[in-house]
Amino acid sequence: QVENTLNTLGYQVASYILPDGEQFKNMAHVESIFTQLLEKRFNRDCALVALGGGVVGDMTGFAAACYQRGVSFLQIPTTLLAQVDSSVGGKTGVNHPLGKNMIGAFQQPQVVLADMAQLKTLPERELSAGLAEVIKYALLGDVEFLAWLEAHMDGLVQQDPALLAEAVYRSCAHKARIVANDEKEQGERALLNLGHTFGHAIESYLGYGEWLHGEAVATGMVMAADLSHLMGWISEQDLERTKKIIHRANLPIKCPQIPLDDFLAYM
Repeated sequence: QVENTLNTLGYQVASYILPDGEQFKNMAHVESIFTQLLEKRFNRDCALVALGGGVVGDMTGFAAACYQRGVSFLQIPTTLLAQVDSSVGGKTGVNHPLGKNMIGAFQQPQVVLADMAQLKTLPERELSAGLAEVIKYALLGDVEFLAWLEAHMDGLVQQDPALLAEAVYRSCAHKARIVANDEKEQGERALLNLGHTFGHAIESYLGYGEWLHGEAVATGMVMAADLSHLMGWISEQDLERTKKIIHRANLPIKCPQIPLDDFLAYM
């Protein structure tokens, strides 16, 4: 449908299907995008359209940042996680065996088009993974949003379209405000990594794709809250509130068994 629309508008369109999964988010698959672009003789006036989940968006954005030193790109995220987080803000890149998202570039999309109808085909596990990033924005300091999630989590899990649209809108607005203040992550934007230091270590150790990104981040947020509680920064009530909302989203709240030295190395 996207391809037909672009053809109707008079654009020269070539499509290329990327595998979707963290284990495929690497330089080899980005190079395959370059090969397609070069074989079809696309020049600096082209634009790349990322139609898919966060992995497709990250690789396409990185390819757009590099191809002929930078071309335009558009994000059409088809998963909840991509709609509320990875498609917004311009972070693009790939994984390395020694660490997640270690190679990349900041490349802002010209457009992010989040179509709620795309979420109808999303498996329950993928939807829950996306809710992890939604919960993250609430835990960053939006207590009103946290209360809204607590009141509507059952409906979100059941894929109520109006509730999902509200969650996507509020999440994107939250992220856009932070990114506008600190695009290159010199300060405030680091807040958006809540749970990710622990979460990326889980993903890297287990092998990319064993746990979904949102599942690892969910557990990472519990670990971060637990650490904050141990350090006296938040109350036990805050910790339990964090665990409860994540659990209600059908997300894991316990870290898998990982040797401490390995965990610290990946962190």
